[in-house]
Amino acid sequence: MRRLLILGAGTAGTMLANHLRDELTQDWAITVVDKDNDHHYQPGYLFIPFGTSTPERITKPRTHFIPPGVDFVQAGIRRVRADDNEVDLEDGRTLPYDWLLIATGTQPRPDLTPGMADGSLWYKKIFDFYTLEGSTRLHDALEAFQGGKVLVQLTDMPIKCPVAPLEFVFLVEDYFRKRHMRHKVDITYVTPLDGAFTKPVASRHLGDLLQERSIRLAADFALERIDNDRQVLVSYDGRELPFDLLVTIPLHTGQQYVFDSGLGDESGFIPVDKHTLRSTAHDNIFVLGDASNIPTSKAGAVAHFSVETFIPNFLAVIDGRPMPNKFDGHANCFVESGRGQALLLDFNYDTQPLTGTYPLAGVGPLKLLGRSRMNHLGKLAFEQIYWRLLLPGHKLPVPTLMSMAGKHEED
Repeated sequence: MRRLLILGAGTAGTMLANHLRDELTQDWAITVVDKDNDHHYQPGYLFIPFGTSTPERITKPRTHFIPPGVDFVQAGIRRVRADDNEVDLEDGRTLPYDWLLIATGTQPRPDLTPGMADGSLWYKKIFDFYTLEGSTRLHDALEAFQGGKVLVQLTDMPIKCPVAPLEFVFLVEDYFRKRHMRHKVDITYVTPLDGAFTKPVASRHLGDLLQERSIRLAADFALERIDNDRQVLVSYDGRELPFDLLVTIPLHTGQQYVFDSGLGDESGFIPVDKHTLRSTAHDNIFVLGDASNIPTSKAGAVAHFSVETFIPNFLAVIDGRPMPNKFDGHANCFVESGRGQALLLDFNYDTQPLTGTYPLAGVGPLKLLGRSRMNHLGKLAFEQIYWRLLLPGHKLPVPTLMSMAGKHEED
């Protein structure tokens, strides 16, 4: 019996279990490990603060999506002993493997910034929305807010879903507008980047939208600490920004067991070949989803496209054949812009987001780097696509590798 062990039952891990159970013969034992049985649709965190989603709606049992013939082990991971081909669990058990697929994602770490999680204002005037608890508490804080300075602040990259901070700032502006109190709220988007986003064309489009909505941009702001007594952000260069309500996106790292196992870089992300997702240190380990150090977005779309590229590669490797596919870093994501509209970005390792149509050239129906109602509806519809099609491993009618069809280069 050949043993395949998958660490993590999130987006990538669940897709892997479904695809590989269909592809591998019954002489393969497949086991998935995760610390709990709660699968969160994480894009839904964005909508909970505004009352357009609920914790109950975005949470389902992981076991509903693990296919028959795959064992699910509910336990925390203590350490991977890669030289011994074994994983130690927090409950004392040890799981051996022949092949290890790591898909345990990334985690927000507000404890790593002085004055954030360890200050008196945490979950009183300082909130995150990258956790279920944070987004739920932020909902109550927004309802009670009567006006003042609101900062939406990104601590550093990389983070899960890099566009989500911008989505939040557009949605919170729209939220206060709908409550007829926008004139009472001064909103600033605070980022360590030199513009609104990491990619130049997208940054220009999104920066223009910030200006159009009278949202201030504080760029190149590298957060050193938060002064809770004075309610100010303090940057490494000495700049200070006061706030009445701070919505922060904390530093992100890999999981603790990655550090403890010596598998990751200084941030806990595991080095891999960016085209094959194979560990650079261990030939029988592959890393999917947010847990690796590949230079593209840590987002569900990347997990989706990389898993579809990976499956034929894995089947080739276990048969002793060369891997046929190369993952190109393909990512796409909707960017909620308020007013019932959204933008869509589509890019990869080598090509930044461009204008045009997606997925069909000239037809769309989705518009790239342009606001539309259809994009907004696409984002809302994706929740059901996620539960019903993506997690179970069904093929979606979009290209796995990035296509230039329907896209336009800009000067």
